[in-house]
Amino acid sequence: MTKCEAKKLHCTVEAAIAVIGGKYKAIIIWWLNEKGVMRYNEIQKKIPHATAKMLSQQLREMEADGIITRKVYPVVPPKTEYALTELGKATVPIVDEMDKWGASYFTQLGLPIPCDD
Repeated sequence: MTKCEAKKLHCTVEAAIAVIGGKYKAIIIWWLNEKGVMRYNEIQKKIPHATAKMLSQQLREMEADGIITRKVYPVVPPKTEYALTELGKATVPIVDEMDKWGASYFTQLGLPIPCDD
């Protein structure tokens, strides 16, 4: 999000949702926190229902917002690694609480927790 776009927001919660509220952003943050540095195809394997286009879009937005870093190695085939920035690491407690709430929700429904560790 650009500074100009941020100025148009009406509250801090709106800003947080704009930055980490994308379809797969919280999941990407969760996995990068768990695994540290991950390559694109590793992230894609952890979120198999995400299309390549959607995953790439989410990663680009997160990089633009300063949540993740992207490092490209000049090899064939291209090797790209992603990691959380300090700003991205600051979102981890939010995502951890979402994880706890989700686990509680599945428990209340009497369903097994579906996470793939």
